[in-house]
Amino acid sequence: QVQLVESGGGLVQAGGSLRLSCAASGRTFTNYPMGWFRQAPGKEREFVAVISGSGITTRYADSVKGRFTISRDNAKNTVYLQMNSLEPEDTAVYYCAAGLSFSGSRSSYEYWGQGTQVTVSS
Repeated sequence: QVQLVESGGGLVQAGGSLRLSCAASGRTFTNYPMGWFRQAPGKEREFVAVISGSGITTRYADSVKGRFTISRDNAKNTVYLQMNSLEPEDTAVYYCAAGLSFSGSRSSYEYWGQGTQVTVSS
C-alpha cells in the first residue's frame, strides 16, 4: 500500500503561482512513477504531468507545458508540482497518484491521494 496526501492548493489570481506537494508513505517511493492529474467540475479527470521513479524523465500535458514543473525529492518521499502563469482554466481538484508505469493514462495508476483544490480567479 502507498498512502498519498496532497497539500498546497488554494485561491490565486490569474498569472499567479502555486506549488503543490504530495507526501507518500508505505512502499518504496522510488519504485513508482508519480503523476499529477486534475478534475474540473463536470469534466473527466485528466493527465497533467508524470515523473519517473529516478526523477530523470518527465512528461506534461500540452495544456500545461512550459508553465508547470513536476519534481520529486526521494529522500523526503515527496513529489511537487510547481504551477506558474496560472489561468482560470487551471481551476480543478488536483490529485497525485503512484503509477505502475510511466504513463499519462489513469488506468496505469494504482494509488491516489484525496485531492487538493486549486482555484484561479480572473
